[in-house]
Amino acid sequence: MNTAAQQRRKERIDRGIKVRTDGLYALMSWRELAYLIAPRSILIVGLLILPLVMPGRYWPRVISIACIYALVAMSFDFLAHYVGLVSLGGAFFVGIGSYLSAILNTSLGLPPLIAVPVATLAGGAFCTLVLLPCLPLRGVYFAIVTLMYPLFMARLIEALDIVGGTDGIMGIDSFPSAWIEQYGVIVMVLIFLFGLRRLVNTDFGLVLRAVKDNDQAVKASGMNITRYKALAVFIASATGCLAGACLAHIYMWTGISTFALDFSILPIAATVIGGSGTLVGPVLGCLILVPVSELLRDFGTLRIVFYSLILLAFVVFRSDGLMAYGQRKYDQFERWTKI
Repeated sequence: MNTAAQQRRKERIDRGIKVRTDGLYALMSWRELAYLIAPRSILIVGLLILPLVMPGRYWPRVISIACIYALVAMSFDFLAHYVGLVSLGGAFFVGIGSYLSAILNTSLGLPPLIAVPVATLAGGAFCTLVLLPCLPLRGVYFAIVTLMYPLFMARLIEALDIVGGTDGIMGIDSFPSAWIEQYGVIVMVLIFLFGLRRLVNTDFGLVLRAVKDNDQAVKASGMNITRYKALAVFIASATGCLAGACLAHIYMWTGISTFALDFSILPIAATVIGGSGTLVGPVLGCLILVPVSELLRDFGTLRIVFYSLILLAFVVFRSDGLMAYGQRKYDQFERWTKI
């Protein structure tokens, strides 16, 4: 009984592609290559066409704000799950980047396309410097200390009435066009996403994960763990400062509200929903949470209740996040092969 059905069997599509690790592949055909690049292509193409399919001028702006939050969420995910530093100072990074870019633009006359990268690097260096004494801390202690920084900065600006005080800094130049604003932020999200994913798979990323798992063992091997932590904090804080700098030119205003805890809490919620430790999961979570937040704006403070219910549902039923669940299902795709 040599039927066609008896000469074929099902096999996982990823069998034969993965050789030793998830990062090493043996590509045998264009079909296997397509299997590997399909998820990345969907993400890239999907983000690039979002401003084109969103109606009016309001919803493309919402997508830009979602990308701002995505940068902060990637910063949190990178520090928490690859370095072991749970930072609640996302609002601190955003505020510093926003104020620096605003000052560079209004006081020194730098255009937004120059002020944003300068504020990103300068803000990353400043945040790293002030967080340097906190690097020996771990766990909840580091989280509590980083939570104090945005609160301290907001009260300092208010009490001393500096950099605009409670009125903030107005008259900030916007980006040259709406397309540059929208696609500039989207491209930055893609660059930082794939850049961080590449970084964590290098030797530097391997050391960071070793520091997370057992920093004393790394220290005993002769490596300066403070230096590695400082570099990781600089990368994460620069990512958050980039978000804040872009936000200042999108709103054409900056103020104490850029230090609001929303920039610390929402990225964490997005990471829980999208999937922690994946880097792309926080991006997906922000693309879900920010539009949902806008849709629930009419409910006022009740939207916090909806946030809580959404988070509760994900923690109970999908604790690993959407990205981990989707990746697991994608790896289980099967095809018929001849025996």
